[in-house]
Amino acid sequence: MFENNWESLNSRKVPDWFGKAKFGIFIHWGLYSVPAYAPLKDYAEWYGYSCNMENPETPAQEKYKEFHKKHYNSRPYYDFVNDFKGERFDAEKWATLFKRSGAKYINFVSKHHDGYCLYDTKFAPGLNSVECAPKRDFLMELKNAMEGTGVRFGVYHSVYEWWHPYYLEDPEKYALEHLHPMLKELVEKYQPNTLFTDGEWEHESDVWHSTEFLQWLYNESSVKDFIVPNDRWGKETRGRKGGNFTTEYGIIDVYLGTERRIEDVELDRPFEECRGIGRSFGINKEEGCEDYLSVKELLKILCSLVSKGGNFLLNIGPDADGTIPPLMEERLLGMGKWLEVNGEAIYDSEVYVKTKEEGLYYTKNGNNIYAITEIFPSKKQTFAEIPFSNNLKVSLLGSDANVEIFNDDGKLSLKADIDSPDDINSQYLYTYKITRG
Repeated sequence: MFENNWESLNSRKVPDWFGKAKFGIFIHWGLYSVPAYAPLKDYAEWYGYSCNMENPETPAQEKYKEFHKKHYNSRPYYDFVNDFKGERFDAEKWATLFKRSGAKYINFVSKHHDGYCLYDTKFAPGLNSVECAPKRDFLMELKNAMEGTGVRFGVYHSVYEWWHPYYLEDPEKYALEHLHPMLKELVEKYQPNTLFTDGEWEHESDVWHSTEFLQWLYNESSVKDFIVPNDRWGKETRGRKGGNFTTEYGIIDVYLGTERRIEDVELDRPFEECRGIGRSFGINKEEGCEDYLSVKELLKILCSLVSKGGNFLLNIGPDADGTIPPLMEERLLGMGKWLEVNGEAIYDSEVYVKTKEEGLYYTKNGNNIYAITEIFPSKKQTFAEIPFSNNLKVSLLGSDANVEIFNDDGKLSLKADIDSPDDINSQYLYTYKITRG
């Protein structure tokens, strides 16, 4: 039994499935999807916070207020509950896309910092998708659609709410009388595989009574054997306490006066990097094609993270009507096509060796070493981290081409007998499978 303290709770091992999954999809969708606006390089899901500020503190916040006045006549943010209908939301289509993307789990935003819930809950009366305009439990629809896909269902849940009266009055009262019961209801009703909390940065974990909740989650909940919470349980906890460690655009936290990155931390558990295809998490219609990463760029991030022992949680932001923007869909399908060919180098893999060479990544799986490179295989390449041996067997994933093996001063060099990209069923990055005979 886990005790009500961090030393005990930190001794819980992150369930094995998570470290093997490697690739997940984050989904930010809510009231903020109606205006779908943020200044470039900002977060659209923070629209409500910024446009409600009486005295904006930054030029970006000024832009939110200007936009809101121009397009919505400065009406209350919660008026968007009448505009957010999700009328074209199709859980089956979403589930099919997520499966085809090659993702092994999803995190669906059940409630963001504005307090609006995309599921049936008694803790948000008049502010949930079942009572409001959609009249639908989006969370349950998606959970049911994900069954049988091989993609695990998980949730995001903000621990704080910008305008909840309990929170504004007394954060501890809010935690004990609102947050904890709400989280327990969510966990037991929807049985998620992940619990990605956020919004913890305003208070230490003692204020949130985080250890009390995690003690219940690990000892008593119906998901205690497989759920994966993260490390966002207080301003002091990221990269230190909780479940898997999280980064966001490479940064662990800035809440203790430092900016730590994953390479600054001695890891004793899996970690997960989350980011958008663009900058924003919620859909931002100010972002154009040039603001979105390409399939190749996304695959390089995935391979880099996996080669270091991490997971990649890639965010998409659906439109208010429930459709996933075609450009986001194209990126996900492109990643899935690559993973169909090269997935054995990613899923279930472990760290082989970390290299600083750009565009080169190593993993291992059982007796196999995988060298993932952006150099087309027709060009000879040296893999300095792999010693040459006479008993090596090498193949190129996605191709039947013969691979020539060279001994370059004790280091392994490889070259495939390939004339054109048509000779290999892979784009962007290419994977050599190396087995000692």
